[in-house]
Amino acid sequence: MSPYKLDRTAFKIQSFQQADNNRSYWLSKTPLERLAAAWYLSCSAYNVNQEQIKMDRTAFKMRKRK
Repeated sequence: MSPYKLDRTAFKIQSFQQADNNRSYWLSKTPLERLAAAWYLSCSAYNVNQEQIKMDRTAFKMRKRK
């Protein structure tokens, strides 16, 4: 269950000044908070449960270097 719900009425056209304020807001967050927000948006965009995604370890082979 997602802790967030997309409010489709919250979107609006922004001026450059407002967009710059949005950028400074995200730059004030820690890298971990920004990464969590990006992960949430990616999972929402692809309709994927956030907890179920794991890396497919069969796609790559491990080998030792000589």
